[in-house]
Amino acid sequence: MAVINTNTLSLMTQNNLTKSQSSLGTSIERLSSGLRINSAKDDAAGQAIANRFTSNINGLTVAARNANDGISLAQTAEGAL
Repeated sequence: MAVINTNTLSLMTQNNLTKSQSSLGTSIERLSSGLRINSAKDDAAGQAIANRFTSNINGLTVAARNANDGISLAQTAEGAL
């Protein structure tokens, strides 16, 4: 019969080290980015709201650019008269 020796304390220590390293990596990511939400796992509802705001901002930026293009077109047409 085979005997398997297991160092339970070593396995628990390795598991705790892995958890600590993962937590440290997450903390460093949050600190280095300066953002409150780095991914959906931080705050899924907040991420969805932030994405919607970003889409709205992009849409308004395009609308402002289009308005400026229209003004430029009107000024060009006026200059031709």
